[in-house]
This record gives sequence, C-alpha cells and structure tokens, in this order.
Amino acid sequence: MPKISKILLLAVSAVLVLVVFLGVNWSGVRAATAPPGQDGAYRQINVYSDVLQKIQDDYVTQPNIPEVTNGALRGLLESLDADSSYLTASDYKEYKAGESGRAQVGINASKRYGYAIVVSVVPGSPADKAGLVDNDILEAIDGKDTRNISLAMIQRMLEGAPGSTLTVGVVRPSKAQPDKISMTRAIISAPPVKEDQYENASILYLKPATIDRAHVDEIQARLKQMAKSGNKKVLLDLRDVSSGEMSEGVRLANFFLNGQMIGALEGQKFPKQIFWSDAAKTVNPNAPLIVLVNRGTAGPAELVAGAILDDKRGDVVGEKTFGEGGQQKTFELADGGALILTIAKYESPSGKKLQDEGVTPNVPIAAPAEEQADVTDESLPQGPAPTAAPATAPTTALPKKPSVQMDEPLTKALDLLKAKPA
Repeated sequence: MPKISKILLLAVSAVLVLVVFLGVNWSGVRAATAPPGQDGAYRQINVYSDVLQKIQDDYVTQPNIPEVTNGALRGLLESLDADSSYLTASDYKEYKAGESGRAQVGINASKRYGYAIVVSVVPGSPADKAGLVDNDILEAIDGKDTRNISLAMIQRMLEGAPGSTLTVGVVRPSKAQPDKISMTRAIISAPPVKEDQYENASILYLKPATIDRAHVDEIQARLKQMAKSGNKKVLLDLRDVSSGEMSEGVRLANFFLNGQMIGALEGQKFPKQIFWSDAAKTVNPNAPLIVLVNRGTAGPAELVAGAILDDKRGDVVGEKTFGEGGQQKTFELADGGALILTIAKYESPSGKKLQDEGVTPNVPIAAPAEEQADVTDESLPQGPAPTAAPATAPTTALPKKPSVQMDEPLTKALDLLKAKPA
C-alpha cells in the first residue's frame, strides 16, 4: 500500500474511533474543552476532520465511505496488536453465530505483515498433511484477501462443517506466486502428550500438543512417576505449541517452580495480577530441566518458557518465540458491530511483555536453512486483492517435508542435559 494511502487510512480511522469512543461531533470539538489528559487527542480531531473532508471532496473518484471506513477501523485496531479486531455488524453477527468445536484444518493463525500467518500446525491435521508449516503466509482464504479481514473473522473462516473444503493461498519467500491449497475440514483432537526417554532412561522427554487441562494433567502424572521410572532429568518440548489456556500455563510452570514468580498480567485499567508458584503444587522443582521452543511457540507455552528462563530454573533452547499473550474484551457498538480489544498483556518475571517481545532462548539454535527465510513486505504479493479461483482451477500441493531431518535443537538440548549433574 502506498505511504500516502496508509496515512489517509489512519486519519480516517482515527476520526471514526475517536467519535465512537468520545461521543462527540468532531467538527465542533476544540482543545479548550478537552477533559484533562485527553487534550492531545482532541487537538488532532480537527486535523483528522480536514483530511477526511479533502478525501471526500478531492480524491480522484468519489470514495465508498462505508467501505473505506470499515477498512480504516480494521487497520486502526490491527495497528495496536494482532489480537485486536474491528467487526462490522454483519461480521459480528456471524462471529457470534459460530459454534465451538466446529471442524477445522489444524491451523493456529495470527496476523503479521498485514496478512494471516500460520503460527503452528496441529500434528496429523489436514494442514499438516498438506505441508503447511510455521510462518507460512495465508494470502487468501477461500479467495478473500486476508489483508481485508480481521483476525477474529480469519479464525472463524478457518472453521466450518465437517467435510467442507477450505482453500488457502500460501505465500513463501522462495516462490513468486501463492500456492493454492485445498483441504477438507475435520473434527480435530489434539494428540496426547508425546513421551520418550533418553540416555538410558535418565532423561524424560515430554511434548504436549496444547496447554489445556487434559495435557497438563498428563504431564503432572508423568512427572510424579519419574522416580519410579528412573528418570532424573526433564526435557520439555514446547515447539509449535501455540494453543491452550494461560491459566494452565501458570499451572504447568508451577510444577517446576517453588515460590518463584511465574508471570504477571497488567493493562491500562486492568489491575496488575502477579502469579506466584505455590509450593504445595510443585511436582519436581529440582530435576535438571531444559525447555525447547521455536517461532511456533506462543501464548501459554511462552508463559512457561519465560518463567523457566527468567527464574533461572533451566535453559531454554531454540528460536525466539512467536510473541502472543494478551487478554481481550469485546465491546459492542451502537450499530451492531464490535471491537475485540486487548485490555491487558502477560509479562514474564523480568517484566518483558510476551506479546511484544516473545521469549528469546539463552541457548539459540537456528532452524534448518530451508525453514529460516522470513516473509517480508517485499516478498508479499502486491496490487489489488485476488479474486476467487474458478472451481476448475488446479490445486497445487506444497512440497512434502523431508521424512528424515536432523533435529539440531533436540540434539543440543540432550547434550546440555547429559552434562548437568542429576
């Protein structure tokens, strides 16, 4: 998008949102009447009003104001963070009508670079079988440009009836044009905690697919059995774990901590909450511990990794995590639309906001070369939004992932654990 267009879009969105929230007529507002602490915003309203008037009067064609303003409001919310969304009245009606537990393809999505992005993929899901991986850009969903869709609606569009087809346009740095991939939605259940043992059973390897009550219960039970099985050290693999509940992340971290801080939650008008580990809920606070993370690690898993790292309870090995961890609230608007707004953000014990900074491992290990390339603005498709593909358009399958790969982060983590005294 040209720079001038971005400026105009921001100007329009600022006018509309301020009017909605402040309940004023922008043409009559003056800084002198501004409530204490808001004079800066009020002074800008007249400027925004002038810009909007110029757009209406002098733009090359008569603009579709409802369409422009809807896009402006989406852009304004997304400029705050990926999880904040603006929903039109029709979007919000569809959003509320959605049923939990509907069929999916196994994509955990967010927004980056203005587009939908794959944070992680559920193992064994249709998306996994189709070859989608972390950091893939979803340029379009069923022919609709994801630049023009809020995250809340993107997540809703990924769901549907069991057996229905979902088509996505996938952008990767190595290809000039998006690949169109079709998948069949299905009811997906997260696999149980993966367990393995290394170094003559002295190292217990645990990998949850999500951080929910069932998976955290599994980990708790296995940690309690450690002594009977001869395990003395723990390797917790949180790579590609991007779903779950923050409360369960707190509970999981508590298994390894004894009286230390796990994290905090705070917002502008959200009283700060500090989460401390409870000695009565710890399971194994002394066993040597390493946590594996990558760019598909997000949310509750980041809270766990951040606590382990900041409290110096163990090493964190791998790549910098995705950066997710906020609490949202829905505000219904008079026209039937809604705002989904982040009102508080989670912090690690050192005060780093997970959503803004993620977790940077103290033992960084880069991904394999073929997985490292990041999508940039230059590599994304330019120009107008794509149209829906014809029904007869061929479907391109993404290259299959190699069946055997050298897992360097895992190897490094095992070497570090072997060197730690039990």
